[in-house]
Amino acid sequence: MAAYLVSVLNGLAMGSLLFAIALGLSLVFGMMDVLNLAHGAIYLVGAYLAVAFAGDGASVTAFVLAVLLAAGAGAVLGGLLAGLARATPHHLDQALLTLGVSLVVAETLSAVFGDDVHSIAAPAPGGVTVFGETYPVYRLLVIGFGLVLAAGVYVLVERSRLGALIRATVADRGMVSALGVNTGRVLAGVFAAGAGLAAVAGVLAGPILGAQPGLDEKVLLLALVVVVIGGLGSVRGALLGAVLIGQVQALGTALLPEYASFLIFAAMGLVLLLRPAGLLPARAAAVQA
Repeated sequence: MAAYLVSVLNGLAMGSLLFAIALGLSLVFGMMDVLNLAHGAIYLVGAYLAVAFAGDGASVTAFVLAVLLAAGAGAVLGGLLAGLARATPHHLDQALLTLGVSLVVAETLSAVFGDDVHSIAAPAPGGVTVFGETYPVYRLLVIGFGLVLAAGVYVLVERSRLGALIRATVADRGMVSALGVNTGRVLAGVFAAGAGLAAVAGVLAGPILGAQPGLDEKVLLLALVVVVIGGLGSVRGALLGAVLIGQVQALGTALLPEYASFLIFAAMGLVLLLRPAGLLPARAAAVQA
């Protein structure tokens, strides 16, 4: 039983990372109707920044520097992608454009860092006793990051004028634009913030998942599953979907390792059968954020 409870903690840690990744993808998809296939590559940028600054067990300061640089690099890439997406009117062209950017970024990272699997030392080594088992301190910090991020996003989206503007843009972009609001800036800001969060998640996930070619595709696929389960444009939906998939993956790996990947997609299929729009879609849930 203790081992299964530890698996629940692992699921919460993975859910925290998936929430940071899927949040921007969900909002951009819900607001701009743009499927950003470069989101996983932006995550990988953060992972390789962790390799560069903390791969050999660097100090906490170096790890924090990697987080800050990842946030900046992700925001810049997100802003550029937002501009390219607005200049490309058709959905298929946008998907192909972001896919092309993803391939270019991934190949560039492979050329710089090689095709080897890179491990990254945790900035907080050691463990504590949880449920009679030794559990890594770093994973508890990741869970704490997820809680702080969820609380911060809730305050921003639910309790601020900027959040009201974001929710209104998700609900009815045309009406907000008719009121004289420059929705282009709102969309670009959300795109940049979401991409910055994805890159930060890449750094934070480094000590858990490492960095290697192809990881961007796996992460993008998990983020898309979270978005589909949670519902487009919904922050609460992204959080719920991330926690659900984190638990399915962790418990599936512990109980049925050979079927762990299948269970993730089975969970998505079950949700789509019962709630085709997702568990908490923004429009169906009065723009739940």
